[in-house]
Amino acid sequence: MPELPEVEVTRMGITPHVVGQTVTKIIIRNARLRWPIPDEIKSIEGQVIRKVTRRAKYLLLDTDIGYAIVHLGMSGNLRILPAGSVVEKHDHVDVVLASGEILRYNDPRRFGAWLWQQAGESHSVLDKMGPEPLSDDFDVDYLVAKAKGKRKAIKLLIMDNHIVVGVGNIYANESLFAAGIDPQCPAGKVSIAQLQLLVSEIKTVLQKAIAQGGTTLKDFKNADGKPGYFAQELQVYGKGGQPCPRCGEPLTDIKLGQRATVFCGKCQN
Repeated sequence: MPELPEVEVTRMGITPHVVGQTVTKIIIRNARLRWPIPDEIKSIEGQVIRKVTRRAKYLLLDTDIGYAIVHLGMSGNLRILPAGSVVEKHDHVDVVLASGEILRYNDPRRFGAWLWQQAGESHSVLDKMGPEPLSDDFDVDYLVAKAKGKRKAIKLLIMDNHIVVGVGNIYANESLFAAGIDPQCPAGKVSIAQLQLLVSEIKTVLQKAIAQGGTTLKDFKNADGKPGYFAQELQVYGKGGQPCPRCGEPLTDIKLGQRATVFCGKCQN
């Protein structure tokens, strides 16, 4: 599933091609995504895309009258293609631009979404979210306050979008390993010093992943069709049973909150 770095890389990739461009047509080949694509999405036709922003794992294509909200789901991707490019299986949405290029959405599993919101209003999918992990609002004081007295495992806490958005499973595993924290530890029992290091490592891991173009494990590709390379930097995710890169002990692989969780029982405590 594309996580925050992959979505941010996509935003960075499509922005130079779509910002300032007039949308000449929206082509919807299959509206049956996670939620049916609303007819209002065609309101963007004739509008200029002013900017592309990201909130959590949602991309927002802003125009003067409103914004399209795009979620890549588990297998979706956005690519910039020349006009007239051959339509392939699972190419569900095209945003045709006056430049002659197309912003094409492909999603084999159809768990993604295309939504519409009028200007000046907030869509319900964007409500009640925590701060962005790379923002100044996400700092040690904030995380200490949110963790205080919590019995919830620290890994599940940092993956909760109400606490902080966009720290998906891959990056939660990697950040906790880098900070030396047992992912099963109750959040309220993690020391302030450890939480301070965790905040720093979350930011570092996400920034590195963005710089590497994201993590390609199966379906994700950048806007230019190229894979991300952060998978080569992974320390623990997907490596259960292999030697810990620090101490050499076998990495433990468990399910925590129904998500694959890999850690070193010796280095993370």
